[in-house]
Amino acid sequence: MKTTLTLLVLSLLVLSAVPSVFAISIGSGVDVDIETEDFAPLVWMCDDRVVYDDATEPGRMTLDGQPLIERMNNYAFEGEQIQWNVLVMDKNGIEKISDVYATIGDSQGDGNDIEVNCQRVHHGWDWCIYVDGALYFESENNVPAGIDIEEAGFMCVPRSCNARILEEKVYGFDDDLMDFYQCTLTVETPDSMQGEYWMTVEAEDLDGLLGTMDENEYWFLNPEIALSIDGDLVFEDVRPGTSSYSSTLLIGNDAEDSSGVRMDMFISGTDFYDSSSSGAMCPTTNQLSLGAFSYFATHGAYSTQTDSRSDVEGYVPITYGIGFNDPTPFYDAAEIMQTLPKNGPYYQSNILSPGSEMAVTLRLDLPEPCNGDFDTGQIFFWGEAI
Repeated sequence: MKTTLTLLVLSLLVLSAVPSVFAISIGSGVDVDIETEDFAPLVWMCDDRVVYDDATEPGRMTLDGQPLIERMNNYAFEGEQIQWNVLVMDKNGIEKISDVYATIGDSQGDGNDIEVNCQRVHHGWDWCIYVDGALYFESENNVPAGIDIEEAGFMCVPRSCNARILEEKVYGFDDDLMDFYQCTLTVETPDSMQGEYWMTVEAEDLDGLLGTMDENEYWFLNPEIALSIDGDLVFEDVRPGTSSYSSTLLIGNDAEDSSGVRMDMFISGTDFYDSSSSGAMCPTTNQLSLGAFSYFATHGAYSTQTDSRSDVEGYVPITYGIGFNDPTPFYDAAEIMQTLPKNGPYYQSNILSPGSEMAVTLRLDLPEPCNGDFDTGQIFFWGEAI
């Protein structure tokens, strides 16, 4: 009995030396700090970048709201419009974009004056598919036969957007990150828009980060247009029944420097009268008809000698008109030169570049009989910016 009690006490002493354990593993927490990149928006210009004509001064070829295909240089007038379709991307989410707008200013890039807000539009993604490692676009009609691209393919960014992040091309369209916008800038009056400006489209996010379309454009808005006329029209002591020739006039495109404005040139006139009440008669009434006048013109390699309206000397009759297209349209009637070739509806010989000139000589075939000094009447020269 004594021995048994001793063993029990020893056993209890051994057990009391072992610590208590309630699990088979143990761990410790580590603080984590995750900073998401504040991604600056990206802006890519897609297809359908268009310039539209206005209703006030429609061109020879285009009317209000039609693409201004005759405009060759980078100038625009009040009421005309420049429109861009762009794709905007923000890896923080497209809903983080606060605004997309077109700007104009003195320098390229962001931070210029905001002129017009852009509208979100359903421009439309494309469908793509990879076949044997090659990428095919549905819009290009080159998908291999037998493939249902809308079933097996994926939504992709239109190729015309040339979407890239650095050197990596962006193909897949993700409507959580991307959207299309249409930006239409209408040229205002010269009071607020006159001179040379850089234009682009910018996107701004809620953090104030800006993204800018790479394709900046440089425009001359509302340039001043003018004609220069060097010389006088004076016919002195003209004998009835004879022809008399004026000194040669130089008719020039005097548009504002650096504007690049090209001018389509026209001539018109009125009949002439004697302001002195001298009993004029030429040949049957006190009126000298505009039909007594004609002109010869040269411009570079061209002259009216080969104009289909000219006589044997190369002189062309003058169309009646007291205003542009008044009383009848001038097109294909009152051009100074209709010497071929034509560029669309325009006669190449009849277009003056900035600073260039035409030489024009007038001929007066004075009727017989004729009496009086005919000093009331006008010959007009017109230039239309194209």
